[in-house]
Amino acid sequence: MCGIVGYIGNKDALPILIDGLKRLEYRGYDSAGVAIIGDDLKVVKTQGRISDLENKLKNEELKGSIGLGHTRWATHGVPNDVNAHPHLSESKSIVVIHNGIIENYLELKKMLVKEGRTFRTDTDTEVIAYLIEEFYEGDLLKAVKKTVELLEGSYAIAVMSKNERDRFVAVRKDSPLVAGLGQGENFIASDIPAILPYTKNIIILENGDIIDVRRESINVYDKNLNLITRNIKRIDWRIEDAQKGGFKHFMLKEIFEEPDVIREAMRGRVRDAVVEFPELNISLEYLKSINQVYFVACGTAYHAGVFGKYLTEKYLRIPAQAEVASEFRYRDPVIDEHTLLFVISQSGETTDTLAALRFGKEKGARTIGIANVVGSSVTREVDQVVYIHAGPEIAVASTKAYVAQVEVILLLIVYFAKLLGKLTKEEESNIVNDFQKLEEKARSIVLRSNEIADFVSTTKSIEETFYIGRNLDFALSLEGALKLKEISYVHAEGYPAGELKHGPLALVTPNSLVIAVITYGPLKEKTLSNIKEVKARGGKVLAIAQEGYNTIEEVADRVFYVPKVANDIGPIINVIPLQLIAYYMAEARGLDIDKPRNLAKSVTVE
Repeated sequence: MCGIVGYIGNKDALPILIDGLKRLEYRGYDSAGVAIIGDDLKVVKTQGRISDLENKLKNEELKGSIGLGHTRWATHGVPNDVNAHPHLSESKSIVVIHNGIIENYLELKKMLVKEGRTFRTDTDTEVIAYLIEEFYEGDLLKAVKKTVELLEGSYAIAVMSKNERDRFVAVRKDSPLVAGLGQGENFIASDIPAILPYTKNIIILENGDIIDVRRESINVYDKNLNLITRNIKRIDWRIEDAQKGGFKHFMLKEIFEEPDVIREAMRGRVRDAVVEFPELNISLEYLKSINQVYFVACGTAYHAGVFGKYLTEKYLRIPAQAEVASEFRYRDPVIDEHTLLFVISQSGETTDTLAALRFGKEKGARTIGIANVVGSSVTREVDQVVYIHAGPEIAVASTKAYVAQVEVILLLIVYFAKLLGKLTKEEESNIVNDFQKLEEKARSIVLRSNEIADFVSTTKSIEETFYIGRNLDFALSLEGALKLKEISYVHAEGYPAGELKHGPLALVTPNSLVIAVITYGPLKEKTLSNIKEVKARGGKVLAIAQEGYNTIEEVADRVFYVPKVANDIGPIINVIPLQLIAYYMAEARGLDIDKPRNLAKSVTVE
């Protein structure tokens, strides 16, 4: 990941590529680079910002009317000049840029190494360049076709050959890619804003499409190289709107991306009825020695840890705690070499979380990082790291990263339970089957966001909100309340539903809004009793309930139904309506949703 731009025409390619990359900066990145074919094929790339690339280009002569540009969000290999895109084949005749993840790249790399190939980088992308060179016999299109037949994973790939200076080839699978049609010039990009100043005529490519891009034409082929037709769309968005994909705010865009995030977080980890983590190296002997588990994090990531605490004890039968990182090291917790410490951070740079990590390591704990940003401080300092692959998150209030964190935590616990013999093959298979349905079930929720907007329009004057639930629903209540506070500035608290009568019930009045999460099957009837207590005091109730639980309609003022899924998997998608409640409440109040007051995306102070 993260940004792709390609140009072929009669103009100097470099300024167009740089301009396009700048228009993709909102997506986030850690390095940037360009490849131009003029007198020869030249590549210039660097870790850092596009401005750093521009400074480097001052010392280079890159002239040519065909080229590719890329901004990278690291997924394989730390951010540095070597791992930055574009990547060259071994003979340096083929150049590739790539967004996505190649799941089987290690297997392919081993095959190529056995054939005597020597690799220069730690990336999965370099394998693509080497394979294309392996298959190249004078026709770049055919070489790309043969290569993608071997690839497993998600990708948007663009390729040039210095032996064919009148074309480049691109392919899409589960990673966005569009083509733009001009007059005597054509473009590709990972996102429409990159090329919108140059053309309004866009082809939105579909999975499996392979395109042959030349100055006067763009031909689209299926995976068997049969010529196919794709509609050309006229895009009249403003640039700012295009960056948000037509959504009003980045936060809403990121909520709508969650079905894709669910798919990407399990990619390479869920297949053939099994859960696996090939990136982890943990022995069965060590797992058996663990006698306690901590989940340490801040804010939204802490709430993902609360979820992990419940399921660790259920599946692994090991005592577990979720700890706020800013408090963890000050209470002198019991930690030794038999302690496993999960460190959760979207950015990987949260100061309090880093301090808790270092404290745990000093005490002898083994550490596993759960992070989004490759090469961040957390990922460098933990013993092992698992990436959530949520992609860049622009809005300050975290949404899709939380979904990916919860998903990865559950998959890790299932994986450890399997290794420890605490999960049967049938149980594992059932969990995998449920996971494979999650993407579409999440999509069905976001497509009903208008139901949430309609409800919020009737409650936007509320000044106090309580979120209640039991067990995993309580963990969701904590996150729902935080989201509402963060972006709508409405006072909100998350409580275990059973605790209402121990104090909070005194605050419930006809002006109160209670959002009851009632999706956890074994405790639904108990939560229902707590909802009745609220209604007896005149409070207004919105219930988040599973499809089929129609009894809730007898007591709640409104009900938003979520698809039926297994209890332990439910929170991954059941959080979506809670995120949408916060979003639409803030929108109804006319607030700056993507940049709420007093808050920062990555908190790097104590």
